[in-house]
Amino acid sequence: MFRIMNNSQTLTTVTLCSNRSNYEASSLFLQHIWDFILSHQDIIRSPFYPVLYSFTVYLAFCIPYLILDAVAPVILALKRCQVQPRGARPTLAMVMHCLAHTVYSHLVFIFPVTVAYWYWRPVHLPRVAPELHRLILDVVACLLLFDFQYFVWHVLHHKIPWLYKTFHKMHHKYTSTFALATQYSSAWEMMSLGFFAGVSPIVLGCHPMTEMAFFVVNIYLSVEDHCGYDFPWSTHRLIPFGLCGGPGHHDLHHEKFVSNYAPYFTHWDKLFNTLAQKSATKGKSKDT
Repeated sequence: MFRIMNNSQTLTTVTLCSNRSNYEASSLFLQHIWDFILSHQDIIRSPFYPVLYSFTVYLAFCIPYLILDAVAPVILALKRCQVQPRGARPTLAMVMHCLAHTVYSHLVFIFPVTVAYWYWRPVHLPRVAPELHRLILDVVACLLLFDFQYFVWHVLHHKIPWLYKTFHKMHHKYTSTFALATQYSSAWEMMSLGFFAGVSPIVLGCHPMTEMAFFVVNIYLSVEDHCGYDFPWSTHRLIPFGLCGGPGHHDLHHEKFVSNYAPYFTHWDKLFNTLAQKSATKGKSKDT
Protein backbone atom coordinates (compact mmCIF):
# COMPACT_ATOMS: atom_id res chain seq x y z
CA MET A 1 0.00 0.00 0.00
CA PHE A 2 2.83 2.36 0.89
CA ARG A 3 4.51 1.60 -2.43
CA ILE A 4 1.38 2.43 -4.44
CA MET A 5 0.96 5.73 -2.67
CA ASN A 6 4.62 6.51 -3.19
CA ASN A 7 4.35 5.83 -6.93
CA SER A 8 1.23 7.96 -7.10
CA GLN A 9 2.91 10.80 -5.29
CA THR A 10 5.94 10.48 -7.54
CA LEU A 11 3.72 10.58 -10.65
CA THR A 12 1.89 13.64 -9.34
CA THR A 13 5.16 15.37 -8.57
CA VAL A 14 6.53 14.60 -12.04
CA THR A 15 3.33 15.89 -13.67
CA LEU A 16 3.39 19.10 -11.65
CA CYS A 17 7.05 19.61 -12.43
CA SER A 18 6.39 19.00 -16.12
CA ASN A 19 3.50 21.47 -16.19
CA ARG A 20 5.57 24.00 -14.31
CA SER A 21 8.46 23.52 -16.72
CA ASN A 22 6.17 24.06 -19.72
CA TYR A 23 4.72 27.17 -18.09
CA GLU A 24 8.15 28.56 -17.28
CA ALA A 25 9.38 27.77 -20.80
CA SER A 26 6.46 29.63 -22.42
CA SER A 27 6.90 32.58 -20.06
CA LEU A 28 10.64 32.63 -20.73
CA PHE A 29 9.97 32.55 -24.48
CA LEU A 30 7.72 35.62 -24.25
CA GLN A 31 10.21 37.34 -21.99
CA HIS A 32 12.98 36.86 -24.56
CA ILE A 33 10.75 38.44 -27.22
CA TRP A 34 9.80 41.28 -24.90
CA ASP A 35 13.46 41.89 -23.97
CA PHE A 36 14.25 42.17 -27.69
CA ILE A 37 11.41 44.69 -28.09
CA LEU A 38 12.66 46.67 -25.11
CA SER A 39 16.10 46.83 -26.65
CA HIS A 40 14.50 48.96 -29.39
CA GLN A 41 12.36 51.09 -27.13
CA ASP A 42 13.81 54.32 -28.54
CA ILE A 43 11.98 53.45 -31.75
CA ILE A 44 8.81 52.38 -29.94
CA ARG A 45 8.71 55.62 -27.97
CA SER A 46 8.91 57.68 -31.16
CA PRO A 47 5.73 59.49 -32.30
CA PHE A 48 6.35 58.03 -35.77
CA TYR A 49 6.23 54.45 -34.52
CA PRO A 50 2.44 53.77 -34.39
CA VAL A 51 1.74 54.77 -37.98
CA LEU A 52 4.86 53.03 -39.31
CA TYR A 53 4.02 49.89 -37.33
CA SER A 54 0.46 49.65 -38.63
CA PHE A 55 1.41 50.50 -42.22
CA THR A 56 4.33 48.02 -42.29
CA VAL A 57 2.29 45.19 -40.81
CA TYR A 58 -0.55 45.92 -43.23
CA LEU A 59 1.69 45.82 -46.30
CA ALA A 60 3.47 42.69 -45.03
CA PHE A 61 0.13 40.86 -44.99
CA CYS A 62 -1.09 42.31 -48.29
CA ILE A 63 1.97 41.55 -50.42
CA PRO A 64 1.67 37.72 -50.38
CA TYR A 65 -1.95 37.95 -51.54
CA LEU A 66 -1.00 40.43 -54.27
CA ILE A 67 1.60 37.93 -55.50
CA LEU A 68 -1.10 35.25 -55.55
CA ASP A 69 -3.32 37.59 -57.58
CA ALA A 70 -0.51 37.99 -60.11
CA VAL A 71 0.03 34.24 -60.60
CA ALA A 72 -3.60 33.09 -60.15
CA PRO A 73 -4.47 33.19 -63.88
CA VAL A 74 -1.92 30.44 -64.61
CA ILE A 75 -2.29 28.30 -61.48
CA LEU A 76 -5.47 26.22 -61.49
CA ALA A 77 -5.27 25.40 -57.77
CA LEU A 78 -5.44 29.09 -56.88
CA LYS A 79 -8.47 29.60 -59.08
CA ARG A 80 -10.26 26.88 -57.14
CA CYS A 81 -9.58 28.77 -53.90
CA GLN A 82 -10.96 32.07 -55.16
CA VAL A 83 -14.08 33.19 -53.31
CA GLN A 84 -15.48 34.46 -56.59
CA PRO A 85 -14.11 31.97 -59.16
CA ARG A 86 -15.39 33.98 -62.11
CA GLY A 87 -14.55 37.36 -60.60
CA ALA A 88 -11.71 39.32 -62.12
CA ARG A 89 -8.68 39.75 -59.90
CA PRO A 90 -7.28 43.27 -59.40
CA THR A 91 -5.44 45.05 -62.16
CA LEU A 92 -2.20 46.93 -61.60
CA ALA A 93 -4.11 50.20 -61.83
CA MET A 94 -6.50 49.08 -59.06
CA VAL A 95 -3.60 47.99 -56.86
CA MET A 96 -1.73 51.26 -57.32
CA HIS A 97 -4.88 53.29 -56.75
CA CYS A 98 -5.61 51.53 -53.43
CA LEU A 99 -1.97 51.72 -52.35
CA ALA A 100 -1.81 55.45 -53.08
CA HIS A 101 -5.02 55.99 -51.13
CA THR A 102 -3.65 54.01 -48.15
CA VAL A 103 -0.41 56.02 -48.11
CA TYR A 104 -2.35 59.28 -48.36
CA SER A 105 -4.71 58.30 -45.53
CA HIS A 106 -1.85 57.29 -43.25
CA LEU A 107 0.08 60.51 -43.86
CA VAL A 108 -2.78 63.01 -43.81
CA PHE A 109 -5.21 61.52 -41.29
CA ILE A 110 -3.79 58.62 -39.27
CA PHE A 111 -0.38 60.12 -38.54
CA PRO A 112 -1.70 63.32 -36.86
CA VAL A 113 -4.16 61.27 -34.81
CA THR A 114 -1.50 58.81 -33.64
CA VAL A 115 0.81 61.69 -32.70
CA ALA A 116 -1.98 63.21 -30.61
CA TYR A 117 -2.57 59.80 -29.04
CA TRP A 118 1.16 59.46 -28.34
CA TYR A 119 1.17 62.86 -26.63
CA TRP A 120 -1.98 62.11 -24.62
CA ARG A 121 -0.91 58.64 -23.51
CA PRO A 122 2.87 58.36 -22.98
CA VAL A 123 4.36 54.97 -23.79
CA HIS A 124 4.74 52.74 -20.73
CA LEU A 125 6.90 49.64 -21.19
CA PRO A 126 7.09 47.34 -18.13
CA ARG A 127 10.13 45.13 -17.75
CA VAL A 128 8.20 41.87 -17.38
CA ALA A 129 6.38 40.21 -20.28
CA PRO A 130 2.78 38.99 -19.88
CA GLU A 131 2.06 35.34 -19.19
CA LEU A 132 1.30 33.36 -22.35
CA HIS A 133 -2.23 32.34 -21.37
CA ARG A 134 -3.00 35.91 -20.36
CA LEU A 135 -1.74 37.28 -23.67
CA ILE A 136 -3.89 34.82 -25.64
CA LEU A 137 -7.02 35.48 -23.57
CA ASP A 138 -6.58 39.24 -23.80
CA VAL A 139 -6.07 39.15 -27.57
CA VAL A 140 -9.27 37.11 -27.96
CA ALA A 141 -11.10 39.54 -25.64
CA CYS A 142 -9.87 42.50 -27.70
CA LEU A 143 -11.05 40.83 -30.91
CA LEU A 144 -14.49 40.16 -29.42
CA LEU A 145 -14.81 43.76 -28.21
CA PHE A 146 -13.63 45.16 -31.54
CA ASP A 147 -16.02 42.83 -33.37
CA PHE A 148 -18.95 44.16 -31.33
CA GLN A 149 -17.95 47.80 -31.79
CA TYR A 150 -17.54 47.45 -35.53
CA PHE A 151 -20.78 45.46 -35.87
CA VAL A 152 -22.76 48.33 -34.31
CA TRP A 153 -20.88 50.95 -36.37
CA HIS A 154 -21.33 48.89 -39.53
CA VAL A 155 -25.06 48.32 -39.12
CA LEU A 156 -25.68 52.01 -38.46
CA HIS A 157 -23.69 53.00 -41.56
CA HIS A 158 -25.78 50.66 -43.69
CA LYS A 159 -29.19 51.36 -42.19
CA ILE A 160 -28.88 55.17 -42.21
CA PRO A 161 -28.61 56.32 -45.85
CA TRP A 162 -26.77 59.56 -45.06
CA LEU A 163 -24.07 57.72 -43.11
CA TYR A 164 -23.68 55.17 -45.87
CA LYS A 165 -23.43 57.67 -48.72
CA THR A 166 -21.19 60.07 -46.80
CA PHE A 167 -18.78 57.72 -45.06
CA HIS A 168 -19.09 54.02 -45.93
CA LYS A 169 -20.00 53.83 -49.61
CA MET A 170 -16.39 54.33 -50.64
CA HIS A 171 -15.39 51.00 -49.07
CA HIS A 172 -17.94 49.22 -51.27
CA LYS A 173 -16.36 50.37 -54.52
CA TYR A 174 -15.03 46.84 -55.06
CA THR A 175 -17.62 44.06 -54.98
CA SER A 176 -14.89 41.49 -55.70
CA THR A 177 -12.47 42.21 -52.90
CA PHE A 178 -8.68 41.94 -52.85
CA ALA A 179 -6.08 42.55 -50.14
CA LEU A 180 -5.38 46.25 -50.67
CA ALA A 181 -9.12 47.00 -50.74
CA THR A 182 -9.06 46.37 -46.99
CA GLN A 183 -8.19 49.96 -46.19
CA TYR A 184 -9.80 51.56 -49.20
CA SER A 185 -12.25 53.60 -47.16
CA SER A 186 -13.03 57.13 -46.08
CA ALA A 187 -10.96 58.94 -43.48
CA TRP A 188 -13.86 58.76 -41.03
CA GLU A 189 -14.10 54.99 -41.39
CA MET A 190 -10.36 54.43 -41.03
CA MET A 191 -10.16 56.63 -37.95
CA SER A 192 -13.26 55.01 -36.44
CA LEU A 193 -11.82 51.53 -36.82
CA GLY A 194 -8.45 52.78 -35.58
CA PHE A 195 -10.17 54.20 -32.52
CA PHE A 196 -11.94 50.89 -31.82
CA ALA A 197 -8.66 48.99 -32.21
CA GLY A 198 -6.80 51.44 -29.98
CA VAL A 199 -9.37 51.73 -27.22
CA SER A 200 -10.08 48.01 -26.80
CA PRO A 201 -6.71 47.13 -25.17
CA ILE A 202 -6.99 50.22 -22.97
CA VAL A 203 -10.46 49.29 -21.73
CA LEU A 204 -9.31 45.74 -20.99
CA GLY A 205 -6.06 46.86 -19.34
CA CYS A 206 -3.79 44.87 -21.64
CA HIS A 207 -0.02 44.63 -21.49
CA PRO A 208 1.75 46.63 -24.27
CA MET A 209 3.00 43.36 -25.77
CA THR A 210 -0.58 42.10 -25.89
CA GLU A 211 -1.62 45.34 -27.54
CA MET A 212 1.03 44.84 -30.25
CA ALA A 213 -0.06 41.24 -30.76
CA PHE A 214 -3.72 42.29 -31.03
CA PHE A 215 -2.90 44.87 -33.70
CA VAL A 216 -1.06 42.22 -35.74
CA VAL A 217 -3.89 39.69 -35.46
CA ASN A 218 -6.53 42.34 -36.12
CA ILE A 219 -4.79 43.60 -39.27
CA TYR A 220 -4.20 40.07 -40.52
CA LEU A 221 -7.85 39.07 -40.09
CA SER A 222 -8.95 42.25 -41.86
CA VAL A 223 -6.67 41.53 -44.83
CA GLU A 224 -7.70 37.87 -44.89
CA ASP A 225 -11.37 38.90 -44.98
CA HIS A 226 -10.74 40.97 -48.11
CA CYS A 227 -8.10 38.80 -49.81
CA GLY A 228 -10.55 36.99 -52.09
CA TYR A 229 -9.19 33.51 -51.32
CA ASP A 230 -10.62 30.77 -49.14
CA PHE A 231 -7.79 28.36 -48.33
CA PRO A 232 -7.99 25.14 -46.29
CA TRP A 233 -5.86 26.89 -43.65
CA SER A 234 -7.95 30.07 -43.53
CA THR A 235 -8.75 31.15 -39.98
CA HIS A 236 -12.46 30.37 -40.13
CA ARG A 237 -11.64 26.76 -41.12
CA LEU A 238 -9.28 26.33 -38.17
CA ILE A 239 -11.84 27.58 -35.63
CA PRO A 240 -14.73 25.10 -35.19
CA PHE A 241 -18.53 25.47 -35.00
CA GLY A 242 -18.70 28.26 -37.58
CA LEU A 243 -17.70 30.86 -34.99
CA CYS A 244 -15.70 32.84 -37.58
CA GLY A 245 -16.99 34.06 -40.91
CA GLY A 246 -13.88 34.19 -43.09
CA PRO A 247 -13.26 35.64 -46.57
CA GLY A 248 -16.43 34.20 -48.09
CA HIS A 249 -18.50 35.66 -45.26
CA HIS A 250 -17.19 39.18 -45.79
CA ASP A 251 -17.03 38.93 -49.58
CA LEU A 252 -20.74 38.16 -49.54
CA HIS A 253 -21.30 41.39 -47.61
CA HIS A 254 -19.57 43.32 -50.40
CA GLU A 255 -21.73 41.47 -52.90
CA LYS A 256 -25.13 41.83 -51.18
CA PHE A 257 -24.61 44.87 -48.89
CA VAL A 258 -27.44 43.77 -46.55
CA SER A 259 -25.90 40.98 -44.45
CA ASN A 260 -22.76 39.81 -42.61
CA TYR A 261 -22.01 43.06 -40.81
CA ALA A 262 -19.64 41.64 -38.18
CA PRO A 263 -16.01 41.62 -39.36
CA TYR A 264 -14.74 38.35 -37.87
CA PHE A 265 -17.20 36.37 -35.78
CA THR A 266 -20.71 35.25 -36.66
CA HIS A 267 -22.64 35.41 -33.36
CA TRP A 268 -23.92 38.97 -33.75
CA ASP A 269 -25.19 38.33 -37.28
CA LYS A 270 -26.86 35.14 -36.08
CA LEU A 271 -28.46 36.97 -33.15
CA PHE A 272 -29.85 39.78 -35.33
CA ASN A 273 -30.71 37.50 -38.27
CA THR A 274 -28.31 39.24 -40.64
CA LEU A 275 -26.17 36.20 -41.43
CA ALA A 276 -25.97 35.03 -45.04
CA GLN A 277 -24.02 32.17 -46.58
CA LYS A 278 -23.20 31.04 -50.08
CA SER A 279 -24.88 27.90 -51.26
CA ALA A 280 -22.27 25.17 -51.73
CA THR A 281 -24.26 23.56 -54.52
CA LYS A 282 -25.33 26.49 -56.62
CA GLY A 283 -22.67 29.03 -55.69
CA LYS A 284 -25.38 31.53 -54.87
CA SER A 285 -25.98 33.35 -51.65
CA LYS A 286 -28.73 32.56 -49.23
CA ASP A 287 -29.87 34.07 -45.95
CA THR A 288 -29.90 31.90 -42.84
